[in-house]
Amino acid sequence: MLRWLLVVVLVLVLFNGLRPWLEKIGLGRLPGDLHFRLGGREWHLPIATTVLLSFVAMLIGKLF
Repeated sequence: MLRWLLVVVLVLVLFNGLRPWLEKIGLGRLPGDLHFRLGGREWHLPIATTVLLSFVAMLIGKLF
């Protein structure tokens, strides 16, 4: 359980670091991604991008 929690945290940190680059190629601005301001902060919930990247990762995993 601790190993999976560590993997999830590392992936979130990686995606957060890559977010500006991913937005340049169009990910993070798909129709299912939510962007809103709440409490003076800007929040991003990239639901469609997450589904797309999960699907790509699943395809890569099936190929190897």
